[in-house]
Amino acid sequence: MNDPASSRLDMLRFLERVQEGDLQRTRQWIAAEERREQERQRGAETRPPQPNWLIEMGLNRESPPNMVHVGGCHMAGKRSRGIGRSDALRWLAEGIPACTHCRPDSELGYLEG
Repeated sequence: MNDPASSRLDMLRFLERVQEGDLQRTRQWIAAEERREQERQRGAETRPPQPNWLIEMGLNRESPPNMVHVGGCHMAGKRSRGIGRSDALRWLAEGIPACTHCRPDSELGYLEG
């Protein structure tokens, strides 16, 4: 029972079981991370393209839009939505201000007249 060789062998077998468990857990973590990465790539591939122009809406449904932006402008707020080129020109012509950061009026070639 007190044989040092068998107790050392028992300890090594115990260590082997612990390491096999750690290896299995690490493989599960790797598989989960690979699934998450595939989901991120699939999401990026299916994401609709960014609109070229944005209109930033007012605080409520009755208030007029606040500003026209170029798509991707860092100053566009959460209430922004994509619009077409003709709508962007129309909003500018109706007096909705252009963002002073992204300058959609310059990008559109709109000159106030």
